[in-house]
Amino acid sequence: MGKVYILPLTAANRLPMVRRILHIDMDAFYASVEQRDSPELRGRPVAVGGRPEERGVVAAASYEARAFGVRSAMSMARAVRLCPSLVIVRPDFTRYQAASSAIFSIFREVTSLVEPLSLDEAYLDVTENSWGELLATSVARRLKERIRAETTLTASAGVAPNKFLAKIASGWSKPDGLTVISPERVEPFLQQLPVEALWGVGPVTARKLRAHGVVRLVDVRTADPALLKETVGSLAEWLRQLSDGHDDRPVVPNRASKSSGSETTYAEDLTDPAVVRSELVELARQSASWLAKHALFARTVTIKVRYADFKTITRSHTTAPTRDEAAIIARAVQLLDRTEASTRAVRLLGVSVHNFGNEPETREIAAFLPFFD
Repeated sequence: MGKVYILPLTAANRLPMVRRILHIDMDAFYASVEQRDSPELRGRPVAVGGRPEERGVVAAASYEARAFGVRSAMSMARAVRLCPSLVIVRPDFTRYQAASSAIFSIFREVTSLVEPLSLDEAYLDVTENSWGELLATSVARRLKERIRAETTLTASAGVAPNKFLAKIASGWSKPDGLTVISPERVEPFLQQLPVEALWGVGPVTARKLRAHGVVRLVDVRTADPALLKETVGSLAEWLRQLSDGHDDRPVVPNRASKSSGSETTYAEDLTDPAVVRSELVELARQSASWLAKHALFARTVTIKVRYADFKTITRSHTTAPTRDEAAIIARAVQLLDRTEASTRAVRLLGVSVHNFGNEPETREIAAFLPFFD
């Protein structure tokens, strides 16, 4: 079950100001649903995603596949090289959504403070809960048992005083794990974490920090402020707070979408600029349709282009909010002209909308019309 740190709460020592946060993360969710629904896949290395000959990407890998080094976001071609016996399954999001709905229904039985992060993970604030449990650990155990009983799937849970620590804890002893960081165990837990555990620190940033002696998460506390700001920019103060174990973010139910977009990886590189433009227009049209469906207006349009050599660039444009299809398409095409897509082969295209508002664009879109000539 993994490492479990528990602070017993009694009437005498219960601290009302300490929140009890859970982070529940389903284990290899898409792949586990496939193995559950197809008994012949159980015990076999499974990857959910596209075919390698179609430049597919791994969306999820079973633990049997992970033993070979197969990971999410890896190209399926590489996954097959690592694991020749890999079973590739096309994703079926209808079934994943159905399983997710069942799981979130269980979450909402215990608390209304459920913040979804994706189909298969969420934060829950169980400081007050409908089960009347004083121990968040008891809530986590009951939730795991209910999920297993009702869906035959397993989940890993992290229990902590805040979201940052709860999320780290949920991944501490996967699969089917339960790790509890009680308030008195926060500091010992922080001492053993690498700097990569910090939210916002990816491999590149971690290498830069390590080069300056910031190896452990707690090394951030004593790092030179100027050096830290130079390395991580505006995140410096936030990372310093996390290194002390501080995270005051509340659990926010029904969190609004911050962006939406679509992207396509092509089976063959696109070399005709007219085809590239046509594909981008369709992706922009999909983003405009999403905005209309959700009654939202976007200030920012971003395009993503990945060339044949895997170099990836993005371009963005921000103005007054709109969901007008013609305006969004025009802005996407305008951004495309700021790339090398007309002279280089293109492997992937994407269009996304961000920075939502509730007011429509009132400006004329005539300025964009020349891009359709």
